Amino acid sequence: MKLVIAIVQDDDASNLIGKLNKESFRVTKLATTGGFLRAGNTTLLVGVEEEKVDRVIEIIKKLCESRKQVITSTTPVTGTTGVYVPYPVEISVGGATIFVVDVDRFEKI
Repeated sequence: MKLVIAIVQDDDASNLIGKLNKESFRVTKLATTGGFLRAGNTTLLVGVEEEKVDRVIEIIKKLCESRKQVITSTTPVTGTTGVYVPYPVEISVGGATIFVVDVDRFEKI
């Protein structure tokens, strides 16, 4: 038994959970927050047999592709205190961070 831990962007979570459920994978959803952008993420926990791990990762890759997004960032104006000027910055969002860990014991009660 393996535990797949996938951290995905909130925008991708609903479609991903739906697809995983459609293929009979049970998913536990946790609301999490990313450190860099302080944006909402979703962490999914999927317990699967070892031979099904690759299929779960394949689904995640298909539905959680990276994409570019423009955000407004602020930078302090040189020589002043507390004055910030907003400017657009292009960043990559989406994708997924995936961990696969061994499960020593699993019980469903």
